[in-house]
Amino acid sequence: MKAAQVDEVRAALTEQRGLLGSVAAFSAAINLLMLLPALYMLQVYDRVLSSGNGDTLLMLTVLVLGLYALMGALEWLRGLLVIRLGDALDRRLAARVYGAAFDRQLAGGANPAAQAVSDLNQVRQFLTGNAIFAFFDAPWAPLYLLVLFLFHPLLGALALVGALLLLALALINERWSGHPLRQPGRLNAEAGKLAGDQIRQAETIQAMGMLGRVRGRWAAPHGEAVDQQHLASERAALMTALTRTLRIALQSLMLGGGAWLAIQGDLTPGMMIAGSILIGRMLAPVEQVVGVWRQWSGTRLAHRRLCLLLSSYPAPAAGLALPAPAGALAVEGLTVVPPAGQRVTLSGLSFSLAAGEILGVVGESGSGKSSLARALVGVWPARAGKVRLDGADLHGWDRERLGPWLGYLPQDVALFAGSVADNIARFGPVHADSVVAAATEAGVHDMILRLPQGYDTVLGDGGAGLSGGQKQRIGLARALYGEPVLLVLDEPNANLDERGEAALAATLRGLKERGRTVVLITHRAGVLACTDKLLALSGGTARAFGPTGKVLESLRAAREGATPAAAAGYRMGNWGAAR
Repeated sequence: MKAAQVDEVRAALTEQRGLLGSVAAFSAAINLLMLLPALYMLQVYDRVLSSGNGDTLLMLTVLVLGLYALMGALEWLRGLLVIRLGDALDRRLAARVYGAAFDRQLAGGANPAAQAVSDLNQVRQFLTGNAIFAFFDAPWAPLYLLVLFLFHPLLGALALVGALLLLALALINERWSGHPLRQPGRLNAEAGKLAGDQIRQAETIQAMGMLGRVRGRWAAPHGEAVDQQHLASERAALMTALTRTLRIALQSLMLGGGAWLAIQGDLTPGMMIAGSILIGRMLAPVEQVVGVWRQWSGTRLAHRRLCLLLSSYPAPAAGLALPAPAGALAVEGLTVVPPAGQRVTLSGLSFSLAAGEILGVVGESGSGKSSLARALVGVWPARAGKVRLDGADLHGWDRERLGPWLGYLPQDVALFAGSVADNIARFGPVHADSVVAAATEAGVHDMILRLPQGYDTVLGDGGAGLSGGQKQRIGLARALYGEPVLLVLDEPNANLDERGEAALAATLRGLKERGRTVVLITHRAGVLACTDKLLALSGGTARAFGPTGKVLESLRAAREGATPAAAAGYRMGNWGAAR
């Protein structure tokens, strides 16, 4: 489906057509009331001054002031309506945009997720600001033009020429500033991503004196974005000045033309003054549109990006509510290609585990172990094949319902800003007994108690304040939280010392006793004694799978060159020596 075929932003606005209709109705009333200054001056010059009647002047003034008060109230109500419109749009789309941006990040999208949220904010702010009123008021300019033609055709023609000139300036501004306005968004996103990546590696950059060089990589797109913004601002400033000058000149020409017609006896003095007021009112929304054109152009670009994002990542269909799984895992012809990648990292992989079995996964770097881990928990979609949990395709589950049944410890443990307890409880309701049970099972309870506020210790972004081993063990506790039936642990002992590895072995034995299915990816042979089966990967394919003892024996034999596998160049480090 093409992105242009789906416009969820427009659909969300259509749902609020009642509010939009009310804004349009109030705008109509306000623009009709905008005729008051011209009509008031017409009556004062042509009736009050000629008659010298003070009572008429008083009544006209009181009536006009009352109508002005009504116009002010309508302006206020119109402002409240567009604020409600922005709030309704945010409620309708905020979670949807966040979810689509999240999916794009999982799929390896180039644009940062923050860009999508920023785009939604830009659209909402445009709808709730004064700029939107220019587009509601501009259609009423023909009414003022008609009144001017009724005064005298010359006045109407002068106003029409002025409006056309302003519209021509708006079109020139669109073509002239379009490219400089489009470029900064892309360049700023690129520069922001570079800056974020570099700052996260501040220690490495500082230690090796790389600051000047990496800053230069950031400065290139940043400088180009600033140059394009500067160019767009210069052009917009020129167009704003030309537009304002033209409007003021047209008002003076209207007054002069009216005076000339009044001298000829073709126009009354009141019409002369009223004509000057009306042309100003007629051109004001046109000038407003020109003035907000840059904001409108930016909002259109944000809208296009949102439409592309939401069309590319549609809202997931609600999965079928399946019964609680027991943990039986089956992988059928699994082929995986990393998101935004081209190289196959797993090819035609098949194996199965009964509930309660522990599988060890070994292989050299780049053999596809982490790809398998991501596929088993549904982070990376399968290019071909299936991953089934209790016979059901993993991607057929509703993710919110499936999540509690899965435990995942990635190779790079990501903790979040918040308390230790919040991180372990996956930022759901913190059930103290379950949090402590998970921490105890992960062997991290005593370590957490030694933190300044224990389980209430607040961590920084990425778990700042903890060592690598501490992060890994808290990440393991998070994976264990809630008694999941399937756990996928990617290098859980990479940062553990001997004592931590012994605690991990005890955790694995406890999981096996309770019938939990575990997939354990490791480079260390020490914990393989806890596994029932072993899968050896090489180049994204299975070289051996079966009971742990038999696979280890075959690996040892292959390493010693006693089997044909040795001729295939199968290298497994020291796995063949493990017992």
